[in-house]
Amino acid sequence: MNSAPNRGSGVGVVTDAGSGPPVTGPTTGKSGPPATARRRRPRRNPTAPPWLFVVPALVVYAVVVLYPSIAGMFYAFTDWSGVGGFSFTGLENFRTLLHDDMARESIRNTLLLTVAVVVVQNGIGLLLALGVNANIRTKSLLRVIFFAPAVVSPVMVAFLWKYIYNPDDGAGLNGVLGAVGLGGLRQDWLGDPSLALWSVAAMVIWQYAGYSMVIFLAGLQGVPAELHEAARIDGAGTWQRFRYVTWPLLAPALTINLMLSTIGGLKLFDQVYAATNGGPGTSSETLSTVLYKQAFVYGKFGYSTAVALVLAIFVAAVSLVQLRYLRAREVTA
Repeated sequence: MNSAPNRGSGVGVVTDAGSGPPVTGPTTGKSGPPATARRRRPRRNPTAPPWLFVVPALVVYAVVVLYPSIAGMFYAFTDWSGVGGFSFTGLENFRTLLHDDMARESIRNTLLLTVAVVVVQNGIGLLLALGVNANIRTKSLLRVIFFAPAVVSPVMVAFLWKYIYNPDDGAGLNGVLGAVGLGGLRQDWLGDPSLALWSVAAMVIWQYAGYSMVIFLAGLQGVPAELHEAARIDGAGTWQRFRYVTWPLLAPALTINLMLSTIGGLKLFDQVYAATNGGPGTSSETLSTVLYKQAFVYGKFGYSTAVALVLAIFVAAVSLVQLRYLRAREVTA
């Protein structure tokens, strides 16, 4: 056997007269497969499991939300006064709720207020959205003006409207009515039991109509212009284009607005408490104001948590039924 190494390239050539052609290979002197063919051991990932990052948020959520909710459900069946001990009373708090004149009046007022807010607020919001969606120069400014009340604190809005509803003949709304020759329409807007609830509804509608407008406006801008153009070519008028083109495609925006306004109306508290404190009498009491008064005025925390539980179940039930119907309408539209 003869070998003749190639010193310039570092590769040796081995010849064997009886074994065929030359065989080339590395001449490094190392045994085993080449380095590129060796399998690398997988490195351990030093990163912590992803679920560890969720633990702090879950702990905070459990302490702030879950524990108070579960404790409230338990206290709804007790006579707890907020401090000290308590005793288990079963369904007594719920029986009291059914026979409490203030609670029954508050349920009625809550439903009336919710219906008024949902219908009028979304109707005005849709009209505003159609108006500012048109090709007018001031549409951007109008959008800001109409939406601005939605970002103001509800308590500030209540105090503003308390001045507007000033019962004096020369102040607020009564002053404006007198100035335009409609002095006969002047009222004690928040002091009249037959007007107090609707006066509160008006301030809520004024504040959040612009919010509904923004959601409807987003839906309107998602309607393809080609559909309107095709309907116009086919001879459809303005109302027909709205009825058969725009309105069906606004179904998702309508679902969002109806859900938000319904939930907001059922749990309305700030404007009512700041403007009327539930009065005069019980004419503007809502379930939220009754809940607050029973807990922090009369010290009946057990009864107040029973009211809160009923309110939560009622809001959840109404919302689920409404959502199911509106989702079905989106599919058919």
